[in-house]
Amino acid sequence: MRPWKWNLFSPTSDRHHPATSVLRRLFPLAPGREDAARAWLTAEARTPRRPREASSVVLLKDAPDGLRAWLGQRGEQSPLGMVSFSGGSCLETDDGAVEWFGPSPTAWATRLGLSDFALARRHVIAAIRELFEETGVLLAGPDELSVVEETSGEDWMRSRQRLASEEITFTDFLSKRGWGVRTDLLRVLSHWISPEYELRRFDTFYFAAAVPSGQSVCPLQDSGRWGRWVPVHSEAATPESTQIGDEIGADDTRGIPLSRLAIPATQIMLEKLRRTRGCVAYLSSKREVRAFRPELIDADGELMLDVTTVEASEGAAVARGR
Repeated sequence: MRPWKWNLFSPTSDRHHPATSVLRRLFPLAPGREDAARAWLTAEARTPRRPREASSVVLLKDAPDGLRAWLGQRGEQSPLGMVSFSGGSCLETDDGAVEWFGPSPTAWATRLGLSDFALARRHVIAAIRELFEETGVLLAGPDELSVVEETSGEDWMRSRQRLASEEITFTDFLSKRGWGVRTDLLRVLSHWISPEYELRRFDTFYFAAAVPSGQSVCPLQDSGRWGRWVPVHSEAATPESTQIGDEIGADDTRGIPLSRLAIPATQIMLEKLRRTRGCVAYLSSKREVRAFRPELIDADGELMLDVTTVEASEGAAVARGR
C-alpha cells in the first residue's frame, strides 16, 4: 500500500530559497494497531502517555548499486516500527562524563532546536551508543581526527551485549579506553513524536552517519532479528514491496508491505535517500529540523496516520495517488 499524498499549497521559491511544497500525507497503521487506535478515537477522555526521549541513526554507505541504508527488525510494539534504522531510548547513564569531539552540546542544542543543552547532549550520546550496540559501528576515537578502525571480534560483541543489557555504561566503556565521541560524524535529520494513541511513545531525533573507514556492520549476536544493507533504489525499499517482510519470515511480517512495517518517519527518509546522489551529498545537505506529530484520523472508514511535510520541489507538483 502506497501512502496517499497531495499538495496543500503550490510550490513557492525565490532566489534565496529552493522551491518547496507543503504536502499532506496519509500512512496506513502497522499490523495489530487498529484496535488500540479505534479505542482511542471512541474514548470520552484521552490522555496520551508521555513519550520517552529517543535517538535513531540512519547508517549509510555507498556501493556499486548506489546508496545503501542499514535497516533492522524490531519488536512488534516498538515506537520506531517493526523495520527501522538503529535507535532506542535515551538513558540517564548517557549523561556520564566522556571526552567530546566535534560541535559542543550547546551547538547541538541549537541544531536540534532545544533550549536544554544537557538534553541535546543526551540525544547525541544515545545516538552513538545505540548505533554501536545494534550495528557495531562506533563513532569514537582517541582524538578529534581519529576513529576506532576495528570493532569486530568476540570481545567487541561481549561489550555490545553488556551495553545492551545495561551491565555497563557507554561513557564508562569509552573512558576506560581513552576514547571520546566523534559528534562531528553525525548529522541531524529530523524530529518525530509518536502518535498520541500509542501505548509506547518516543520523542525521537533522527541523525545520519556514514560507516567509518575500516569498520563494518555486524548485528548484535543472539538478538535473533533480521538486519541488512538495503539499496535505497531497490524494490525492497519501496512502500508497496513485501520483500523485507518476507525475508524476516515472521507471521506478522510475511506478505506485509513496507508501508505497514515501517513508521512514516522511516518511509519518508527512505524516499529522500532515493533522491540523493550518495553519502557525501546527503550528509552535507543543510536541514531545518521540524517536529512531526502523526495524527490518527478516520479516512472514509480506514484509520490512517496524517502527516504534513515540507518537501523540496522536484520540478512538478505531486498528485494525489495510492
